[in-house]
Amino acid sequence: GSHMGAACNVLFINSVEMESLTGPQAISKAVAETLVADPTPTATIVHFKVSAQGITLTDNQRKLFFRRHYPLNTVTFCDLDPQERKWTKTDGSGPAKLFGFVARKQGSTTDNVCHLFAELDPDQPAAAIVNFVSRVMLGSGQKR
Repeated sequence: GSHMGAACNVLFINSVEMESLTGPQAISKAVAETLVADPTPTATIVHFKVSAQGITLTDNQRKLFFRRHYPLNTVTFCDLDPQERKWTKTDGSGPAKLFGFVARKQGSTTDNVCHLFAELDPDQPAAAIVNFVSRVMLGSGQKR
C-alpha cells in the first residue's frame, strides 16, 4: 500500500550533472566520469530512505550534507550501472555494485543530476534497492 517504505545504508559516491540526459545513459555516464575522476570521490555512508514522498538521503556523520530529499516527481530514473562496473570499497570487503538515480535539478525543468551509490550491506543488494525504488515510482502513478 501507500505506507511502503524502505531504508538502508548505502555508500554515496558522487553527484554528476547531466544536462537533459536520463535513463541508463545517465547512470553509465556518471559512473564513467566518477571512475576517471582525479582524485576519486570518497564514498560516504548515507542512510537511503525510499517512500511515496521520494528519496531521502541522510548523512549521519554530516561529512557531505545533513539531509537531502528528492521528491518522487523529480526522480526520473533509477537503476544499476548498465555496464556492471564495480566500486572498490576501502574496507577491503570486495567490489560493490554501483547504482544510481537521476533527479531533476532543483528549480530546473530540463537539467538532471545523477546521484551515484554503491551497495554497502550484502543484505541490501543494489538490485533490491533499485527494484524497490522502481516499484514506488510506478506505484505513485508517475508517467513513464
